[in-house]
Amino acid sequence: MGAIPAGGAEIPTFLSYVTERRLSRHPEEFGSGAIEGVAGPESAASASSAGTLATMLTLGLPTTAIAAVMLAAFQQFGIQPGPLLFENEPELVWTLIASLFIGLVLLLVLNLPLAPVWAKLLQIPRPYLYAGILFFACVGAYAVSGQPVDLVVLLVIGGIGFLMRRYGLPVLPAIIGVILGPDAELQLRRALQIADGDWSTLVSTPFAVIVYLIILALLLLPAIRAVLSRRRPSVRL
Repeated sequence: MGAIPAGGAEIPTFLSYVTERRLSRHPEEFGSGAIEGVAGPESAASASSAGTLATMLTLGLPTTAIAAVMLAAFQQFGIQPGPLLFENEPELVWTLIASLFIGLVLLLVLNLPLAPVWAKLLQIPRPYLYAGILFFACVGAYAVSGQPVDLVVLLVIGGIGFLMRRYGLPVLPAIIGVILGPDAELQLRRALQIADGDWSTLVSTPFAVIVYLIILALLLLPAIRAVLSRRRPSVRL
């Protein structure tokens, strides 16, 4: 599941954890640092990185936050991911593929002898860690163009991200929307220009209708589940 190029690392990670817990002879140890519950999900997350890269390069669809940042970097340099990317930019594609192998080897070399050192970082108080992360984030944002407004944008976006994390809203769809939103608007205007402003061209094919129905079902599914869960009678002991 970790190698399937969809859903990012979250789905295979949770599936691996559930599978390890079902196969374990001591499921009661899960949740308290069982090695199976750590090694399995981490292996699935590492395997999903190749699938995430394949989806981003071939379809231009980022399924993780890291892939979304890479897609934004490609667009800044005028590189459009898609099937023609392998023909137009073969050096870039094969360099990225080779970087996966190099990165795995470096992780193996660094993590085995330095694992105790990384574990000691958890002893640093969280306020100090948060302060250091915020400092380097501000330095990086200001170094891009040297404008103070970049720091304001950083703090505003950080506040929005904090509220989304606080109330359980996923951050990745917002990142994907910011990146893919302008392209979606451009393609919508292009389609309407070709059809002379006729909105019915958006639903003129069975494939388009099926896609719209699937999107509508995905949007209504959480609301339907919430309504059904409220209607279920609670069992009192």
